[in-house]
Amino acid sequence: PQHPAAVVAGNVEVSQTITDAVYGALGKLAGSQGTMNNFTFGNEAGLNYYETICGGTGAGPDHDGCDAVHSHMTNTRLTDPEILEFRFPLMVDSFDIRRGSGGAGEFSGGDGIIRKIRFLEPMTVSILANHRKVPPFGLMGGEDGQVGANYVQLLDGSVQTLGHRGSVDIKAGETFVIETPGGGGYGEVA
Repeated sequence: PQHPAAVVAGNVEVSQTITDAVYGALGKLAGSQGTMNNFTFGNEAGLNYYETICGGTGAGPDHDGCDAVHSHMTNTRLTDPEILEFRFPLMVDSFDIRRGSGGAGEFSGGDGIIRKIRFLEPMTVSILANHRKVPPFGLMGGEDGQVGANYVQLLDGSVQTLGHRGSVDIKAGETFVIETPGGGGYGEVA
C-alpha cells in the first residue's frame, strides 16, 4: 500500500505466520491454527467487544497438538460465556471442539473450535482471521489441518459466508459462527 494507507494485522496475524514458518522450517512443529481469529462487535449505542479465539496447535515429533487453545502470540483467554451474556445482548449458543479438524499423522494436530454467538440486538460484527483458504501445514508426511470458516446464520435460514476478513450488520436473532482451523499432523499415519 502507498502512504498513508491504513495497515492492520502486522502483529496479530503476521506474527502467527512467522512463528509457524520458523517452527516448520526447523522441523519442530506442524502448522498451528496460524491466526488469532480476531472477532469484534459493536453498535451505535457504544457497546463494543474484541476477542481472539482459540484453535488447534500443530503436532511435533513426539506429541500431538493441543485442542482448542490459544497459541503463539494469542496467549490470552476467552471471556467466559456467562460474562459475555451478562454484559452484552447476546447468547453463546455453542462453544465446542471441532472434532476432526486437526491433521492426521503419527501425531495428530489439535482440533479447532466452533463458536456460535446469537445476537439479541442489531450489531456490527467484524472478523479478521487467516487459514480460511490455505490449511495449516502438516510435517514429515503428516496431513494438513482443516481451514476455518466464518459465516452468519440469517433469520430466513440461509447462510452468509464471510472470507478471512469482513464486516457485517447483524439483525437481532441472527447468529455469527466461527470455525477455527485445526493444527497440522506430524509424521506419516501408521
